[in-house]
Amino acid sequence: MRLTKYGHACVRLEQDGRVLVIDPGEFSGDEPLAGADAVLLTHEHDDHLDRDRLAAARQADPGLAVYAHPELAAELGAQAVTVGETFEAAGFQVTVVGGKHAETVDGLPDCTNLGFLVDGLYHPGDSLHVPEQPVDTLLVPAAGPWIKLAEVVDFARTVRPARAFPIHDAHLSEIGQENFDAWLDWKGETEYARIPLGESVDLG
Repeated sequence: MRLTKYGHACVRLEQDGRVLVIDPGEFSGDEPLAGADAVLLTHEHDDHLDRDRLAAARQADPGLAVYAHPELAAELGAQAVTVGETFEAAGFQVTVVGGKHAETVDGLPDCTNLGFLVDGLYHPGDSLHVPEQPVDTLLVPAAGPWIKLAEVVDFARTVRPARAFPIHDAHLSEIGQENFDAWLDWKGETEYARIPLGESVDLG
């Protein structure tokens, strides 16, 4: 399976000509959705969902499948999925975990957030939920108003993946990225690396 990192929280998974995209948000550009077969949306925030780009992609390809939590699915005319459900998207096995967006302050934003396990890869969206299922590849949120570095390090240690890559990092400067990477490489207790934007790694 090939993993490509796009802006902020967006990744593209490809295998045997099948393409699955997770969280194509406003910082992701047009490229991730080109030729996609299915899209997973963790939640409705603009940095995870660019409504205009998604609508254009669906107009260009009416067969593009989109999966989201029930409220968002109703808004978009997408397929609703819920925590605990396992389904197939673009030929990938997907399990839904989590359920709540991490708190920023005073209980906000208080919205649904789905985490997706896709053939051993875990995208938690805006959450540090630890799934019961084993994780081979962890996508680690790096920056945001709801994130504390110590909690992220503990998240990586608790999940215990074979490897980890950062996502949710558009808010970080180059210096901030280097600092985050140094901490995760030192204390994350996993094989950690950053994927440059638009570049790919083969997960085997």
